[in-house]
Amino acid sequence: MGPVLAGVLQLLALTAALALAYVPLGAYMARVYSTDTHWRVEKWIYKAIGADPNTEMRWPAYLRGVLAFSAVGVLFLYLLQRLQGHLPGSLGFRAIDPDQAFNTAASFVTNTNWQSYYGEQAMGHVVQTAGLAVQNFVSAAVGIAVAVALVRGFARSRTGELGNFWSDLVRGTVRLLLPLAVGAAIVLVACGAIQNFSGIHEVGQFFGGSQQWNGGAVASQEAIKELGTNGGGYFNANSAHPFENPTPFTNLFEIFLLLVIPLALTRTFGIMVGSVKQGYAILATMATIWVGFVALMMWTEFAHHGPALQIAGGALEGKEVRFGVGSSSVFAVSTTLTSTGAVDSFHSSFTGLGGGITMLGMMLGEIAPGGTGSGLYGMLIMAVIAVFIAGLMVGRTPEYLGKKIGTREIKCAACYLLVTPALVLVFAAAAMALPTPGDSMTNSGAHGFSEILYAYTSASNNNGSAFAGLNADTQWFNSTLGVAMLLGRFLPMVFVLALAGSLAEQRPIPATAGTLRTEKPLFTGLLVGAILIITGLTYFPALALGPLAEGLAS
Repeated sequence: MGPVLAGVLQLLALTAALALAYVPLGAYMARVYSTDTHWRVEKWIYKAIGADPNTEMRWPAYLRGVLAFSAVGVLFLYLLQRLQGHLPGSLGFRAIDPDQAFNTAASFVTNTNWQSYYGEQAMGHVVQTAGLAVQNFVSAAVGIAVAVALVRGFARSRTGELGNFWSDLVRGTVRLLLPLAVGAAIVLVACGAIQNFSGIHEVGQFFGGSQQWNGGAVASQEAIKELGTNGGGYFNANSAHPFENPTPFTNLFEIFLLLVIPLALTRTFGIMVGSVKQGYAILATMATIWVGFVALMMWTEFAHHGPALQIAGGALEGKEVRFGVGSSSVFAVSTTLTSTGAVDSFHSSFTGLGGGITMLGMMLGEIAPGGTGSGLYGMLIMAVIAVFIAGLMVGRTPEYLGKKIGTREIKCAACYLLVTPALVLVFAAAAMALPTPGDSMTNSGAHGFSEILYAYTSASNNNGSAFAGLNADTQWFNSTLGVAMLLGRFLPMVFVLALAGSLAEQRPIPATAGTLRTEKPLFTGLLVGAILIITGLTYFPALALGPLAEGLAS
């Protein structure tokens, strides 16, 4: 079997698995976020944190809950890292430096999971499990909660209430992420991923020196890092490491994990707004972009010109032989079109155009299918923009799901769209203009610029993957990337929740003969076009200086 055929067959198997999980998981999540009952363990949690799960919140109160919970998470994780040298199970590792502790705290609380450190050489068991793994769960639950609040804004009328943040947070963690992660971890352990709390031990002599490895609760963290579209790995090699991702099957399984919740949330959306066809329209948009990007990536990595690449059967540099070019391409596209950031190959070693595809996936806003929650609300924001454009073309007031898209709504959507590009381009320009940040680049020219551009694109979009080659463990990058992560996560949430509150206050508008049918393929095509055109107009000059210049010159 040739490598191209193997890649296509793996893609078909992945698609079939996602299709089988779509309806039951989407329906289950709709029940989770619609029920009025509380489990006993959930009641204990509410009592412990002093929250009333039955109190409905307007959008400012919901936002305060998101920000307060996340601020406490940043502070706790920062202190845990700074005190690591005094904690049991630290494996002898010292406390994390202040700038790196801030960067890591911001990274994991914002669901970015960018790592400017070697996990196996910096973090002990307590920080990994009580700090990083916990944030893998709750940061994903926060993203889903915000998405559900926006869906309620579309579904409800003549009320500004969007639900209860604390109830959504706890239910998402206890009823959804925990059971799925336990099941996924069991599968990974059965397939060879490690799960222990062993210390550092020597594994052999290499080139006159010894190599040491430490164990850890790797399988459980790998499960939630993919399910929650987190991405931070126990080891520096991330999902290319055999302790995290031992076989081609686990590689495909991990791709399934990082895609399944974001895709199934479109079913949840359709059920909660009373029209599953609307969910299918959003799903079709996500699937069209994802399939298109996978096809482009496979083409660039399999068919790139050059005798060495053609003899090898593809661009094998930086890719694990046990996964091959096809599976690595699917993983790279899936992890950058979501907010996962896990890697099973090094994107810096992809062809120039292949590296550009990973960047472009993040620049779309990671909405195809995007992160847990963040992908859905990002796509719904783009849907609002698309119906506004359609309304301008036909000369009537734009409507979406029976709600008017007026001045306030379009301002919220426009501000959402402007935040991330502003962060990416301003920080990247500053890093290139100042003398010190450039010293962190391993490469010069277009590839060196791509390293900088990729870093700020990844941080601002809360992806977390790295282009490799960039020494990001400096005060400049730890600080600026940390700020970009925080602003890139919470500023958009402000506009999402403000939009949700505005929509929930409206009266529903009955559909007429002139209403745009947003469940039809025509709207799906309009939405795909709007996403690609807006992203292209925003980022094309920067991409032309980096991956496009490199790809055309090679």
